[in-house]
Order: sequence, then structure tokens, then C-alpha cells
Amino acid sequence: MQSFRFQFKAFKQIMLLVSVVAFSLTACKKDDPPVAANQVQFESSKVGFSADESSLEVHLNFSRAADAAGTIEVQLGENGVTYGTQYETDPVASNGVLQVPYEQGAQEAVFKVTKAAGVTLDGDEFLSFVIGSVSSSVVVGMTDSLNVVFSAIVSEGSSMKINGGEGGSAAENVVFVDLSANKQTAVNRIKWDLGFYSGDDFRVILNNTLPEAMAVAINKTDLTQVTAADTAGIVLTSTYTSGDLAKVDDFSGDLSKTVIGAISSDASANKVYILNRGEAAAHSDGNRDWMKIRIIQKDGGYQLQYAKIADATFKTVDITKDDSHTFSYVSLDNGSLVDVMPAGKKWDFQWGVGSYYTSTGSSSIYYPFSDLVFINNYDGVQAAEVKTADVKYDAFAAKDLTGLSFSGERDAIGSNWRATTGTAIGVYTDRFFIIKDPIGNYYKLRFNNFISQDGGTRGYPNIEYALVKAAE
Repeated sequence: MQSFRFQFKAFKQIMLLVSVVAFSLTACKKDDPPVAANQVQFESSKVGFSADESSLEVHLNFSRAADAAGTIEVQLGENGVTYGTQYETDPVASNGVLQVPYEQGAQEAVFKVTKAAGVTLDGDEFLSFVIGSVSSSVVVGMTDSLNVVFSAIVSEGSSMKINGGEGGSAAENVVFVDLSANKQTAVNRIKWDLGFYSGDDFRVILNNTLPEAMAVAINKTDLTQVTAADTAGIVLTSTYTSGDLAKVDDFSGDLSKTVIGAISSDASANKVYILNRGEAAAHSDGNRDWMKIRIIQKDGGYQLQYAKIADATFKTVDITKDDSHTFSYVSLDNGSLVDVMPAGKKWDFQWGVGSYYTSTGSSSIYYPFSDLVFINNYDGVQAAEVKTADVKYDAFAAKDLTGLSFSGERDAIGSNWRATTGTAIGVYTDRFFIIKDPIGNYYKLRFNNFISQDGGTRGYPNIEYALVKAAE
């Protein structure tokens, strides 16, 4: 009997404990706010597909990373064009429906529209896309339809989640944004090493989106005569002193102040440079091999000679100047030309990691920044900052453009839109920006979030913008 009473008492204690735990779990579930549904929607409701473009990517953004892999059904409608004759899609449409897949953890799903070669259109044709059924882990958001117009457009405004990609503060992409076209172009930062200027001058830039991308000239003009001994004493990593600034391009984008000097028509005057290609961070194998490079003029363009430091021979790449693009880009991974910056006048600003500077007392030092915004000063973009104490974003109109101080400096916005330290980490809510694009349209632009402290996700800032005044 005594043994039974002990077992019964122990049983009651166990049941009481179970009840308390169950109640606690129930209470937590009641008190915790429910997780918001993951919404998927188009990046905008209208996008232009201009005559000089052969393909167009369409982005479907998630409000957060996808919990599981799935598929989005997109219904297709046509006006003035026929599938398989004037255009195609990837993935292929079946009975007017695209099944667009995405992976677990994805921030977006993407499909592509491609024009048939040699097709000529009037410009009033368009495609309509509507989100149909979706996987059970997501729901359809507000912007559930998109018109793709086969001509350039001037957007009245929209919102956009910038696709910086994985990596957080070291987001893997640099993103070029064209407000008037409701477009963004995301490019992996390790895709390229050198940019070759298409203008009248012969100038070459480093990839300033990769920290530690630096170069220095040596007193030789023959790559085959350069060995590891020639790199002795050369420091091509940040020392956090003002001396680093001589190893990187001018931060304002002044092409007369590039590390690699003007490429001379006298081939014998063009020296060899030792190049640190920069850190690849978590997106590759870390630091990459230093290279030796030499650039000469050839047939009105450039010839790049390159090799690893210890190589006895070198490879070459010929680069023709492209009038439609400010720069042509080369990757030293395989000596190939790659697409990076969109065509001139088809972007307004770029967002991403960038080589920059900070002040330490009376001097400036090299310092890579995350989340930098550089305007397209090569094609005349200008920007102005507006404080909400003077006029609210929603109230700002064309009349308020008078008296604004516009800047054509590349870093007119820079890091002035967010705080990463202090007590109020997140976007500055006391300001927004006015962008005068290459065509002369004026847009108001504000950043809504970019980090967990302000409700965002690092690498995927959310912006909104609206047309204030169309070009005259």
C-alpha cells in the first residue's frame, strides 16, 4: 500500500507538471503574434520592353525568404503578338500558363521573355501576366498582375525590393536601378575585374564593389619578365591609412584619377600593373590570386594582356569600344567579356558594397561600405536631399523642385540614407531624395527599410518612388 501511495503521488506530480508545461505552451502560442503570410507579387505593375532589348527578366518578389520550394502559376495574355512568332518565355508556356519554380530560401522567382530575332513591332503591343495559383507556403500579394509593353515607358512610380542577394552586409550583388522603367539589374560582384571606358579617352577602372581590389604599377612593360620577385614589398590590402587611396580609383568616379593611368597610343609607355582582384568573401574561395596585367591601345579599342604572377606566358583579350555602354567589362577568370552595367541612360543609381573612404581625424582612409548608393553621374543623373521637416514625401510636388540643391557627384546619396550604428539603426525617416534621371524626369525616392531593426532584411532594401515631373 505504501508503495502504491508513493507511485500515485508521483503520478499526480508528473501530471501536474505536464499540465503546467501544456498551459505554458498554450499561453506562449496565444501571446506570440502569428507569423505573417509570405506574400509573392510582381516587382511592379508595368514594365517596358524597348526596341533595343532582346530579352527581359520578370521578377516575382517574396515578402521574406521562401519556407519551402514551390511553383507559381502565371497566366499569360497577348495583345498584338503571338507566342513562338514574336516572342517566347522561359520557362515555356503551356496553354497560356507558365509554371515558375523557386527554391527554398529564395527571395524571388524569375522568368524571362525573349523577342524573336529580327522581329519588328509597332510599340503598342503588350503581354499581360497574372499570378494564378501558388504553392501552399505563400499567398498572392497586392501587385498580382503585370503588363509588359513592347516599348519604353515612363513610370508614374512604384515600389521595389532591391535584389542584393545573399551575404547580408556583404550582399553578393550590385544592383542597377532604372526608375522610369521600373527595372533593376542585379549582377554578382565577382563577375568582373576591369571596366574599359567607351568614351573618347582610354581609361580602365577596377571593380570597386570588391573590397581590397587594388593595383600598383611597376617599372616593367613586358609581362614575361615579371616574376614573384617583382611583388616583394608591394602591399595590396587595406592598411587603413591614407596611403591606400593611391591604390584604388577615385571615389567620385573622376576618370582622370584612375589607378591605371591613361592608356597611351605609344605601346612602350604602358606599364605592367600588379592587381589584387579583391575579396570574394563567402561567395567564392576567399582571396583570389594576384594578377599581372598590361593594357595597350588596339584598333581604336584596347588589348588586355594578363597572367598569374608566376606564369611565363600571358593571354590576351581585345576590347572594342561600345557606344551604347559607358564601359565594357572583362572577367579574368576566363578572359571573357561580360555584361555588367546596363546601357547608358538606362539606369539611375546603383546599390551595393563599394570601395569608399572614412575620416580619421584630419585625414581620410580607404574603407569599404555596405549599402552604398552611387548615382549614374556618367550620364547626367543628379540627386538632391529633402528633409521631411521642410516638406513631407507624400506632399512633395513639382512646385517644390524650385530651390533644391542638386548634385552630380557620384556619392550624392552615398550612405546618407541609413544608419548602421547608434541607437536608431535603420533607414533615416527624416529625409528622402529627388532623382533627376538621364532623360530629365524627376522622381522622389525614399528607402523604407534595409535591416532587421527597421523591419527589413539586410541585402534586400525596400524603396518606393513616384514621378514628380516628366521630362519636357
